[in-house]
Amino acid sequence: MNTMRTGLLMAALMGLFLAAGYLLGRQQGMFIAFLLAAGMNVFAYWNADKMVLRMHGARQVDRQSAPEFYGLVEELAQRAGLPMPKVYIMDNPQPNAFATGRNPENAAVAATTGLLNLLDRDEIAGVMAHELAHIRHRDTLVMTMTATIAGAISMLANFGMLFGGSRDRNNPLGPIGVIVMIVVAPIAAMLVQMAISRTREYGADRGGAEISGQPLALASALGKISGAAHQIQNASAEANPATAHMFIINPLSGMRMDNLFSTHPDPGTRIAELQKIAAEMGPARRQEAGPWGAVPRHRSGPWG
Repeated sequence: MNTMRTGLLMAALMGLFLAAGYLLGRQQGMFIAFLLAAGMNVFAYWNADKMVLRMHGARQVDRQSAPEFYGLVEELAQRAGLPMPKVYIMDNPQPNAFATGRNPENAAVAATTGLLNLLDRDEIAGVMAHELAHIRHRDTLVMTMTATIAGAISMLANFGMLFGGSRDRNNPLGPIGVIVMIVVAPIAAMLVQMAISRTREYGADRGGAEISGQPLALASALGKISGAAHQIQNASAEANPATAHMFIINPLSGMRMDNLFSTHPDPGTRIAELQKIAAEMGPARRQEAGPWGAVPRHRSGPWG
């Protein structure tokens, strides 16, 4: 059901983009919009993961530089039946994490130093399992494409501001119509992007609970990091708000207009859903995950 809903929402987003192109230039405008979307998506497919990691100053770690964190991700990836992703740490005080990559064979997970210092091992396992669930569901590609098309709609609206108000007979809109499109199209795109993102977050919460076997640990992590994220500013996310939907918790402070349309479900609702999942799993299935918390944590060294 979630896959079908996501497909329909992405089709709606693409339809909105083509409709905006048509309103600005009829068939020619729609064709240009299609070429623009195709070009941006091809570029994003091959380069978006590298770009977002660079935007957030992520540094790659391995078994030698961060043995405990790397080993935890490795064990979770094995449980999820996934290839080992690249592992990154962001020197950022806000507790948060995200996954990226066009497919499971070319994926990466990243966590902030704030997250590694705030959470215990059970909770870190829950968060990283959530990110691995995004990879297993191929959400990282879906969200990259969604963000690209939404960004292209905003770009098209800016083109409309420059060229759409002319009296060119090929333009079916007058100046007032162009102004309406400039305002409405980006808002509609954000609403569709928000709906897609929220659908994928609930799916990743369930998938992460199944991978780690510890839904209550993930619920505890969401409670801790959602509270801290509103108190600790994430400078790189504020500078690049288009990447906010990739994080497990909304990294924006709320001081910008970008935060009016949150791409994340309410943390309290997510925690309640995880508590239901824990009840469904029962203690026997949760114990199969192994004693994540039995290994002592260190606040420096192994965690990077």
